[in-house]
Amino acid sequence: MSVEVRVPTLGESVSEATVATWFKKPGDTVSVDEMLCELETDKVTVEVPSPAAGKLAEIVAAEGDTVGVDALLASIAESGEAGSSTDVRERDGTAPTYDAPSGDDEVRKAAPAGGSDGGETVDIMVPTLGESVTEATVSTWFKKPGDSFAADEMLCELETDKVSVEVPAPAAGTLGEILAEEGTTVEAGGKLAVMTTGEGSGSGGAAAEPAATPASDAGDAPQDGARSDTEDAPSAKKLMAEKGLSDDQVTGSGRDGRIMKEDVLNALNQPKASEAPAAKAPPRAPSAAADADREERVKMTRLRQTIARRLKEAQNNAAMLTTYNEVDMSGVMDIRNEYKDLFFKKHGVKLGFMSFFVKACCHALQEVPDVNAEIDGTDVVYKNYVHMGVAVGTPSGLVVPVVRDADQKGFAAIEKEISDLGVRARDGKLSMADMQGGSFTISNGGVYGSLMSSPILNPPQSGILGMHKIQDRPMAEKGQVVIKPMMYLALSYDHRIVDGKGAVTFLVRVKEALEDPRRLLMDL
Repeated sequence: MSVEVRVPTLGESVSEATVATWFKKPGDTVSVDEMLCELETDKVTVEVPSPAAGKLAEIVAAEGDTVGVDALLASIAESGEAGSSTDVRERDGTAPTYDAPSGDDEVRKAAPAGGSDGGETVDIMVPTLGESVTEATVSTWFKKPGDSFAADEMLCELETDKVSVEVPAPAAGTLGEILAEEGTTVEAGGKLAVMTTGEGSGSGGAAAEPAATPASDAGDAPQDGARSDTEDAPSAKKLMAEKGLSDDQVTGSGRDGRIMKEDVLNALNQPKASEAPAAKAPPRAPSAAADADREERVKMTRLRQTIARRLKEAQNNAAMLTTYNEVDMSGVMDIRNEYKDLFFKKHGVKLGFMSFFVKACCHALQEVPDVNAEIDGTDVVYKNYVHMGVAVGTPSGLVVPVVRDADQKGFAAIEKEISDLGVRARDGKLSMADMQGGSFTISNGGVYGSLMSSPILNPPQSGILGMHKIQDRPMAEKGQVVIKPMMYLALSYDHRIVDGKGAVTFLVRVKEALEDPRRLLMDL
């Protein structure tokens, strides 16, 4: 009996990944938990271990393919297997007409003994949706009744509160009746559709496909024949269906011309060269109908609805308040300019601003531990450590890896860890563990030019510090106006646990430590 290798859970809000590297090839022997392949997402790299010992029988998703959560990657023939056809004969006493790549025993038993003419009906069911997830919404059907398909070809996509789940065909055949239309909410184990086996393009029947022959029918371009056997990325299919694009309007950049999601986005962003400039239409009076013609109404995905609900719940559950102050950055800039060369020569890493802010926050959290605590039911959990979340910019957006035990580390160790996390973040090599467990967060909107903002809490944390742009401003000093490099600081905190006095005290201690960094050395 073969064992399926499927895409594991990729993390909250992550619904698809790209197959980066296969460490094994078909025919290789594998042991339990041995690494088979590596997947890359927008945030992290995920390794896929072998679920059983045996031989790698078939690779379904090649390197470069985009796959969804729970999608089929490969199949493994377990050790001691005599062959799928022998197994079916022993169970049924009949010779099977095909070997279903999915390894589904029930589908094999439903296979007709007389070939493609005598196909039997098979129910297409909702797969396991994950721990604590009991229902999903049918997002997109990639096939319609009467369409033929091969085994493991994507039939539809489901959306849950956490991830998107693709439903592959359990065997080659033809789609009969769709029981759950798009937008329908279905439960785990529910019935999605009915199919007939043995009639699809991949059923192994006697009829040969014209697209598989070297010479295509008259009038067909060779490129079209090559594309007919190429399965586009499910995410690309979904986007093309939503935007009303056909595959001949998109140029695929994947293997064998496979259309990826990025190709669809590029096609949508490109101006249509074939369209000549239209004659300028006479201006018409503004009306609600005219505005409606330029609007697009798109139903929120189940995942986006969940994100919106949870963000609002974070605001509703926490008594969130923000207090502000400003800091003269002259002291930090002077000491940084004085020692940056020696610092780099000794430690091999540049001396940046973030280590000063991390150390200043750790110093302030010692005096105001409420900002580093969290509420758990009717208890307050005080943390005798500081796991500092530090924002890092990446091509796909901001991520917040955690510098653990930052209160016990010096400037050099903090700068090295921030540098390492930054490189791994930009390369997409951060793990989920790297971004979990923070007790306090620093958000640096200043790198994007933000002068003032109110950062939102990251529950269950009770505090987050917002850094902003350093800007020269006229300041009064000893009765004279002088130009100083100033930065606004913002502390958002949960007023249920942090009083106003504690929040202001925390921010003042951060300000004092940054304006006179020598205070950090003397623990003042």
